[in-house]
Amino acid sequence: TFRTTGQACFSRYTSRYASLAGQRSMMIATDTPRCPLPMPMGWFQVLYSHELAVGDAIPVEYFGQELVVFRTEAGEAKVVDAFCPHMGAHLGYGIREQTGKGPRIVGDSIECPFHGWRWNGEGQCTHIPYAKNMPPRVAKGESILGAWDVREVNQQILVWYHPKKEAPTWEPEVIPEAAANHPDWGEMIIHTWDINTHMQEMGENAVDAAHFHYVHGTDDVPEAAFQNFDGHIREGKFITRQPTPRGVVDGAIETRSQGAGLSVVRFTGIYDTLLLANVTPVGPEKTYASYAFIQPRATQETLGKTVGHAIIGNICQQMAEDQIIWDRKQYFERPLLCDGDGPFAKFRRWFSQFLVEPTA
Repeated sequence: TFRTTGQACFSRYTSRYASLAGQRSMMIATDTPRCPLPMPMGWFQVLYSHELAVGDAIPVEYFGQELVVFRTEAGEAKVVDAFCPHMGAHLGYGIREQTGKGPRIVGDSIECPFHGWRWNGEGQCTHIPYAKNMPPRVAKGESILGAWDVREVNQQILVWYHPKKEAPTWEPEVIPEAAANHPDWGEMIIHTWDINTHMQEMGENAVDAAHFHYVHGTDDVPEAAFQNFDGHIREGKFITRQPTPRGVVDGAIETRSQGAGLSVVRFTGIYDTLLLANVTPVGPEKTYASYAFIQPRATQETLGKTVGHAIIGNICQQMAEDQIIWDRKQYFERPLLCDGDGPFAKFRRWFSQFLVEPTA
């Protein structure tokens, strides 16, 4: 598996231009949000399965807070709030023989490095090594440490985020091609980006056919075969005409989104490619995008190294181009649209179901 960043693959600025742009950004800095929308709720990716071995604990930052992801000795992935309810130590960092790693995992529990208190993935305190009388809430088996609903599917660790702590209302779908060691589909090729925008601004690209020509330089504006919005699912298909040395090849881009954070994109035509395109809110206007590409195993050492890599490179280039827009654009509640624009109103109505204001 390869892990890299889109920014490293496609740098588009000279150091002088970047320096001047940075100076200008400092001059016009403001506390006014560019997109005054709450972070969306739903299922979101926090890690890939291969990043978390048995007994590992990894600190992460999402949803405007610090969390710890750990894997129990039985192999289950768990996610809890970062700070021990005892005296506030961070649960994601070990000391002594664990320095440079996470703290100890004992059975189904993570051990606080400060005083050795242990917490399971449901937020219950399972052990206090020096206590003769347990605190009442511990004795009652209450969930004290914040614990998160977790699903591990498609080689990804997902958590459910809701600002009002409401329970999951749907389950993430299993993508057959994304199974580990699939006989017909190869290993994931992973690229990631830190993007300074709200997730809705990124999602709107999925219904914006016109931008492909102007931002990405495609010869034609892709034709939308259909775009459907049904509950927490959004589906769409664009018909493409892809130039090659042997002539134009008809192809398609089919997208299926589950809520605001999970999407699977199937590219057909020149070379079949599956993309798990997941985005997770780090904060209201900061998003972590993690793209896992999967291509046919039978040709990964032949066409995969040429045509397959070129397709992935092109998509990464498009992300770099999109990021120039996303990092700087202003959200307009009532944009000035024309008849050639995509179904932005339908997309925003669909996306609005995930925008829940946090409890004051």
